[in-house]
Amino acid sequence: MTDYMTISGEAQAEFVERKSRFISYCRHVETEKEALAFIEELRKKNWDATHNVFAYVLREGQLKRCSDDGEPQGTAGVPVLDVLQKTGVVDICMVVTRYFGGILLGAGGLVRAYSHGASIALEAAQKLHMTPCTRLVAEMDYSWYGKVTYILPNFHVLTERSDFTDKVTLTWLIKSSRKENFLKELTELTNGTVIPKEISEEYADMQ
Repeated sequence: MTDYMTISGEAQAEFVERKSRFISYCRHVETEKEALAFIEELRKKNWDATHNVFAYVLREGQLKRCSDDGEPQGTAGVPVLDVLQKTGVVDICMVVTRYFGGILLGAGGLVRAYSHGASIALEAAQKLHMTPCTRLVAEMDYSWYGKVTYILPNFHVLTERSDFTDKVTLTWLIKSSRKENFLKELTELTNGTVIPKEISEEYADMQ
């Protein structure tokens, strides 16, 4: 499991280049089915547009696709895909819609315009740094609660849930690379009386 970059939700941006209006949309997707549904949604929304160029990059199967949607080959979809790949984002679908303004941009102008469209939509999106994390559950006496919670910030441990009954039960999420050192300090601090159980491993946006 390695870190990766993606976006949260979706974002939109637009600009005008020599009377042509470009509207860029990006959305977090995790499957090709989701990517194709997003593309189709925007095709219906912008049915009167001259072009609906798209590109998507998925972690699943390291899949990537793009389309010029009628623009000269290599001047639209490829530049959009290049922006995504150079930025390193995955699980993302980008659609750049063009309403032609009557002035030809030329091959170089199209490449610059579609690259710019993809870039400004990415700038508008919320980036997520996804990293392998481990979920832990720890049960302890109340006498340890204050001391244990005091060290949590040292390891950037996120407390997802706190249950206070006859004992304290805490559910934590921690970056997997920090887990070993955290458990070692926790064991030393509590003389081995607090031993968390590993519940799951997953990716989460955690620095």
